[in-house]
Amino acid sequence: MTHGIIPPYLLRRISRLDDAKFAVAAHAARVALKHDREFRSVRFDLSFDENYDLVATLVDAPDRTVSDAGSTESLPGTVVRSEGDAPVGDAAVDEAYDGLGATFALYSEVYGRNSIDGAGLPLNATVHYGDRYDNAFWDGERMVFGDGDGEIFSRFTASLSVIGHELSHGVTQYSASLVYRDQSGALNESVSDVFGALVEQHSRNESVGDASWLIGEGIFTDEVEGSALRSLKAPGTAYDDDILGKDPQPAHFDDFVYTDEDGGGVHLNSGIPNRAFYLVAEALGGNAWDRAGQIWYDTITGPILTARADFSAFAAATLDAAGSRYGSRSAEVSAVRAGWAGVGIRPASAPRPAKIG
Repeated sequence: MTHGIIPPYLLRRISRLDDAKFAVAAHAARVALKHDREFRSVRFDLSFDENYDLVATLVDAPDRTVSDAGSTESLPGTVVRSEGDAPVGDAAVDEAYDGLGATFALYSEVYGRNSIDGAGLPLNATVHYGDRYDNAFWDGERMVFGDGDGEIFSRFTASLSVIGHELSHGVTQYSASLVYRDQSGALNESVSDVFGALVEQHSRNESVGDASWLIGEGIFTDEVEGSALRSLKAPGTAYDDDILGKDPQPAHFDDFVYTDEDGGGVHLNSGIPNRAFYLVAEALGGNAWDRAGQIWYDTITGPILTARADFSAFAAATLDAAGSRYGSRSAEVSAVRAGWAGVGIRPASAPRPAKIG
């Protein structure tokens, strides 16, 4: 399933604009609402051992390929930069290449994960997709980036958190497989926001206090009154604009949005677990990718979480992960429990006893 960074409710709002000033944006939004694809692949390095037998070895290093769709909707497009190539001078190409590398670096260096699938999956991207296409998405095989309409959205490669977010949908695809609907779908979106933010923070070596905690910073044009698509620190405050309206994300379960649209509000209600993660990271301090991020990573790759987990079950799984890694009476467990309490979520069950040895 395609997971685009721009929520459908925002695209629908733009698609209905009748102001001639935003005619291009309205058309681009209508086009962006139509897309949904799914693919997969895998990578090995081949060599011969001392007995001249062919050996396939998983490589723990990025294998990036960036293609150019040339403003068409044909994938993958023409290869314009491959692993190890020098920058080509096209901002979208070079930003995509660097963003793929930064995402690989977080998962590899911090969590010991070899690419998105944990088994060396090549990182492919296509830029200049469509005619002023208003989105970026992971289609199951590659990242795809539009250039934006130029009136509301600029190029989507300009935000590292967008790249990290979309590639993290791939991590979820190969680990927790959270069903993309209702609370499990909101968790799917939240996990991508969390690790999208961590990719950016890790790349910049930012502490919890120094980070912006924004997703999509830099993709709005100057016409928009807003800083980003979403805020993990303060959901509901990322933008407040005459054209786009006010950021509708809730930050507390008391304000949970019940809707049949957008898969049951997956882009809306993700603000609740987003805020919970921020509160955990704030309580623990330092670099968010260390303890807070490790707990969330252990959760999505561990044995407790189910594909249809709701917020309460996810909270319980994070407590279990924190207790297993740091001890049941640790500061980490206390921070996780307080983080979920701060957004009105009671874990479904208590964490299991800490593992010994």
